[in-house]
Amino acid sequence: MPRIKTKFQLSAGGVIFRESEGIEVALIATKGGEVWGLPKGLVERERKEPLEEAALREVQEETGLVGRVMERIDKIEYWYRWEENNEPVRYHKIVYFFLIEHQGGDIRNHDFEVDEVRWFALAEAERVASYESEREILHKTGELLAKRRQKRNYRR
Repeated sequence: MPRIKTKFQLSAGGVIFRESEGIEVALIATKGGEVWGLPKGLVERERKEPLEEAALREVQEETGLVGRVMERIDKIEYWYRWEENNEPVRYHKIVYFFLIEHQGGDIRNHDFEVDEVRWFALAEAERVASYESEREILHKTGELLAKRRQKRNYRR
C-alpha cells in the first residue's frame, strides 16, 4: 500500500473589526457564496514573512480592508486531503488569527478568490460562520474586546 505524502501549511488571518453601534466584523463568502468565514491565507515562508504581516496582507487581499494588528487571538489546526498531480496529499495546516482594528479600505475591493465581503454584528457573525473552529475564534474575539473595554473603562 503506497504511503500518502504529507505536507505542512502555515497560514495567518484576522478578525477585522469596527465599532459603531456595537462591534462589527468582516466575513468573506467563498465557494459560490455557500461558505462564510474569516480571511486567511498562506504565510510567505520563503521570504520569512512575519505572521502579523501575513495576516494584514491576507485580510487586505480578501476583504479590501486595511487595519492594524492589536493582538493574537488564537490558532486553529486541522488536516485535509487534496489531489496533486493525480496523487492524494495529506495536509497538516495551522492558522494563526489576529485581532485587527479596521482603519480603512472598501469591501468592494476584495480579490477574485472571494465571492462577497460583508460586515456582520459580532454575535451574528458567530452564527453565520460555516466552520466551528472559526466560530470559536469569533467567540474569543468577543471576550478579548470585552476585556479591552473593561480596562479602558477602569482607567477613566
